[in-house]
Amino acid sequence: METVIIDSGGANLASLQFALERLGARATVTSDARAITAAARIILPGVGSAADAMQRLRRSGLAELLPTLRQPVLGICLGMQLLFERSAEGATECLSILPGPVRQLEAAPGRPVPHMGWNQLSGLRGDPLLTGIEPGEYFYFVHSYAVPTSEVTLAEVDYGQAVSAVVRRGNFWGTQFHPERSASAGARLLGNFLRLT
Repeated sequence: METVIIDSGGANLASLQFALERLGARATVTSDARAITAAARIILPGVGSAADAMQRLRRSGLAELLPTLRQPVLGICLGMQLLFERSAEGATECLSILPGPVRQLEAAPGRPVPHMGWNQLSGLRGDPLLTGIEPGEYFYFVHSYAVPTSEVTLAEVDYGQAVSAVVRRGNFWGTQFHPERSASAGARLLGNFLRLT
């Protein structure tokens, strides 16, 4: 049973695949529903706009499939945002797997939008995905929209306000940051995901 990366059309697919291969995991990029259903674990990456990403998922039939999955699923960046009910980006209806909206970040002096670069996690809650990850560790973010903190938040990041950096409900996890671009801390998180059953 392998790890499947859903082909969401983003430019980060190859770097994510390489990051998993460095951890000894075979990872296939596909949008085939049968391969996704049969996979041991699934990653939903995302780069670009919520409206375009949801249109691709609906066109391929994956918007209906994803909420039914029972194996571990990890949404990354836009992929995490798509797990929620709706996005302010284009007033887009998303997958509604996790409760709540995705909101636009507000720019301020010293806090440009997009939020781009390294930032520290805080407010960590115990979860297998976060094993070995300490408060204050740095991860790499690139995003203009964010999820407010809620009962599904496992870790947050401060960008003028606290927003969700890691989320979970049941077998669905999400990270607002890019673990494949987050050096050793990101590799630890991806390794933890590969051990989830």
